[in-house]
Amino acid sequence: MKTNKSFSKRLKVTKNGKILMRGKGQNHFNAKARRRAQLGRKRMSALHMKKGDIARFLPNA
Repeated sequence: MKTNKSFSKRLKVTKNGKILMRGKGQNHFNAKARRRAQLGRKRMSALHMKKGDIARFLPNA
């Protein structure tokens, strides 16, 4: 089974095996947002998915 590349590019795996993803909604329309909101979207957050769902997109992780 192939890895879903578009999904894997949005993720980062830490050395302890946690999967982090970037916040949603930060591609455009950021000029109207408050600065704190802009910076908050840049932070990486933990990925909350079931193991079976993660294995479907990332079979080798």
